[in-house]
Amino acid sequence: MDLRSGYTLPVFACAAAIAAWHWLSQDLVKLETVAIDLVTPAETVEIAIEQVAHLSPTSALAITRSDPGDNLDLTRNTPIWAIVSIAPPEQTEAIDLQGGEGIGRTAEGKAAIYGYARRLFDVNLRPLIANKKISVSIVLPQGRSLAERTSNAAFGVVEGLSLLGTSGISQPLSAPGQLEAFRATLQQAQLDCLVFCVGENGLDLAAKLGIERDRLIKTANWLGPMLVEAGLQKIPAILLFGYHGKLIKLAGGIFHTHHHVADARQEIFTAYCAQVGVPDLPQLLASPTAEAALGHLRQLDRTTNCDWVNRVYSTIAAQIDRRAANYIKAHSDRVVRVGCVLFDRNRSIITTSEIGRSLLDQCLTPL
Repeated sequence: MDLRSGYTLPVFACAAAIAAWHWLSQDLVKLETVAIDLVTPAETVEIAIEQVAHLSPTSALAITRSDPGDNLDLTRNTPIWAIVSIAPPEQTEAIDLQGGEGIGRTAEGKAAIYGYARRLFDVNLRPLIANKKISVSIVLPQGRSLAERTSNAAFGVVEGLSLLGTSGISQPLSAPGQLEAFRATLQQAQLDCLVFCVGENGLDLAAKLGIERDRLIKTANWLGPMLVEAGLQKIPAILLFGYHGKLIKLAGGIFHTHHHVADARQEIFTAYCAQVGVPDLPQLLASPTAEAALGHLRQLDRTTNCDWVNRVYSTIAAQIDRRAANYIKAHSDRVVRVGCVLFDRNRSIITTSEIGRSLLDQCLTPL
């Protein structure tokens, strides 16, 4: 079955802004669709406009709806608003792009609107406004509630979703059919050790550490099936490289890491804390995210002069290795060495298992 790609949130936000500008500047001209140059990739697509209206003589609102394609994406069909206003005289930039309600905030208090989104607006909207100056506020009415179902807070974005991405295309990475594409990639990578990365953060950090790119395999949340496939393909070793809030699930025997399938991060974390004698277990169990639990453990290290982080995460990492290797053996009847590297939201490595250290050295690009 062919999977349908969709578009990322910045594309819909930009389309809504263009529609609002046309309505505001061209005497109530309503566009049914807007042509958007995706920049990356180099193609132009049509985005449907749902509604458009004046808010005042100098501002207008347009609405689109997210369509991520055949993907298990929680933003599917969510409305995206763009409010375009004629800028005040003191504004210096041509387009002042702001995050309204539902757009997340970074730790520095800035709107979580990143480089690709800003480039998209510059390429598509700036030529239309000529020498005028405008303010654009992007609103995601459901953004705050949707963000609670993501790991955004773990990476420092709170109160909403990000206008994130490096491309306008939303690849169907979570749809079941995509697993076959992942398997095909793995089957072609016949090396002595492969590095499994759940997402882009792992791929980026692994590459920066000098791991050979030919070894990097993106798994999305399909860790269980991909581990079994590695066994079937007789791959000798796998290094799991990922965010601790994802890989900790493997220590609890959960091998499909999407939060819609199973989520017991706090329970697993607290169980391993109990195993090594960490105090204050109720507060750890009540932590809203894995990152918050790690932060509390680091605070305990400072106040008790103990090495709880290392003791807990070394235990977790060793169990991830054991459970992953046993999972492969149980489902493929193959013995595969498995090691792991766990990092935090700042992409700082928390721990590397004993097997992971050996495999990491094996996977680094020769000097």
